[in-house]
Amino acid sequence: MLESLILLAFIAAIGWFWQDSASAREVAVAAARTACQRESLQFLDDTVAQRGLRLMRTERGHLALQRSFGFEYSETGDDRQPGLVVILGREIVLLQTGRTPPRPHLTLIQ
Repeated sequence: MLESLILLAFIAAIGWFWQDSASAREVAVAAARTACQRESLQFLDDTVAQRGLRLMRTERGHLALQRSFGFEYSETGDDRQPGLVVILGREIVLLQTGRTPPRPHLTLIQ
């Protein structure tokens, strides 16, 4: 009985992690797309790639997952430049293209 409960909790944790990761990725794609539009850049491949995952503390001291996503953009269509989106918990804490300095604490994820 106890083994079944532990297995069920483990499966639920995996399901939560998968859904939370998919949600964070969608937010990162939307943030990168918006930043590229705002800066008149081409958002290449219409996707992001996860670069990192770690536990960090929020400004309030709570533990949260920090996810880093890389993306590529182009200024002219003939070049590929790297960009970065970092999400801590439910907040975008960094959005960077090579064209502008990093922008910390942009918006909360709904």
